[in-house]
Amino acid sequence: MDARSQLSQVDISEFKRFDIRVGLVEHAERVVGTDRLIKLLVNFGSFKKRAITGLGHIYEPEHFINKKFVFLVNLKPKTVRGEVSECMILAAAESEDIIAPIIPERDVKEGSQVL
Repeated sequence: MDARSQLSQVDISEFKRFDIRVGLVEHAERVVGTDRLIKLLVNFGSFKKRAITGLGHIYEPEHFINKKFVFLVNLKPKTVRGEVSECMILAAAESEDIIAPIIPERDVKEGSQVL
C-alpha cells in the first residue's frame, strides 16, 4: 500500500477554507539573533502581511526581494522570536536542505488567488 492511499481525504469545502494567494515580497531581512529565520513584508495588492520563514539556512534574504511566491494568507498570526508572522510561504520540500518556494508559472497580479 503506498503512502498516498493512507492520507485522509478532504472535501472541496474544506480546501476552500484556505486562502492561498500570490504575493510580492517587498522587503526581507534576517530575524536578529537567528541563522534560519527571515522576516518578509509581502504585498497582496489590496493588503500587506508579514511572514517569518525558516529558510535562512538555504537562502539569503535578498533571494526573496521583488519576487512573487505563493502564500497561505488566512493563517492565524503567530509570534516567532518576537516577530509576528501573519501568513506562510508555501514550498516543496524534498529534504531539510532541499526546499523550493512555490512561484507562479506566469506573471500574475499580487493578490491573485490560487485555486
